[in-house]
Amino acid sequence: MARGRPPRTIVYARLDEAIADLNQRLGGLPSPTEAEDIWDDLWHQEAHHSTALEGNTLVLEEVRKLLDEGRAVGDKELREYMEVKGYADAARWVYGQALEPGDWTTGDLLSLQEVRSVHHQAMTPVWDVAPHPHATPEESPGNWRRHDIQPFPGGMTPPSFPEVDHLVRDWVTAASGLRDPADEPLAERLAALHNRFERIHPFLDGNGRTGRLLLNLVLVRLGHPPAIIFKQQRAKYLRAMQRADGGDHGPLGELLARSITDNLYRFVMPAVAGPARLVPLASLADETTPSPAALRVAAARGRLRAQKSPSGVWLSSKKWLAEYQESRYTRK
Repeated sequence: MARGRPPRTIVYARLDEAIADLNQRLGGLPSPTEAEDIWDDLWHQEAHHSTALEGNTLVLEEVRKLLDEGRAVGDKELREYMEVKGYADAARWVYGQALEPGDWTTGDLLSLQEVRSVHHQAMTPVWDVAPHPHATPEESPGNWRRHDIQPFPGGMTPPSFPEVDHLVRDWVTAASGLRDPADEPLAERLAALHNRFERIHPFLDGNGRTGRLLLNLVLVRLGHPPAIIFKQQRAKYLRAMQRADGGDHGPLGELLARSITDNLYRFVMPAVAGPARLVPLASLADETTPSPAALRVAAARGRLRAQKSPSGVWLSSKKWLAEYQESRYTRK
């Protein structure tokens, strides 16, 4: 019988185990200065997929050319290039701000000034070339909306605009409470926080992008990699957000937990682990190796030296993988 997806509790347990392993054995998240390549890979992926969720049509290679070389490759509208440029500028700022905030914060997990700044940085480039058609001068990037919002397709109606300021202030306070211990899994607390921001919908435009950037600011400050919702997951993400609108944060929490764990395995652990460090097989797989599934089969059959973690995740090392690949096609 084919194995199904692991239950949500296992997904959460694997995330907790991976983060504990990162902190205890590997020294935690490296700073953008220490590990520029890690953060650059995350930066390209996030700028591409988060804007694509909102309808941007640039492909990943066009995003890379734009961000790395400043070249607008392709024949897209200027607005689309500016969407990616603004988001990328804001994401780069978020990564640095999360780990090295300087004088911006007073020790809280998030500040109201940072909320406004993230929106201002993300939206100003596109606003300069294609401002929202119904915006007043008081609704420019970084300022709360002065309009009421029509109900969303799922039926949720954002609050009236005079309520936005105090609701965002309460939201910032709630974000700082994530450092406090709780019985609820962190992934579901993050899901509730993210959904609450989107339901407030504090800005006239750019709330989805800003909400995901703020979520990642909080995540990195908590010692987690950023979450990236891939454009192929858009329908699942929107369904999970609708479930969260009704108070069920489980589907969104699971989606975030899987994203954080995948980014940890894909980007962070391979770069910070030495050749003898044991890491999940997903951290060792790339275009030059067998797939994670094939590596798991090899580990289970004893062909690849590996051991299981308490939660059942197979662990191996770069050294053991190299030995396995050298002997893989050797006749015995």
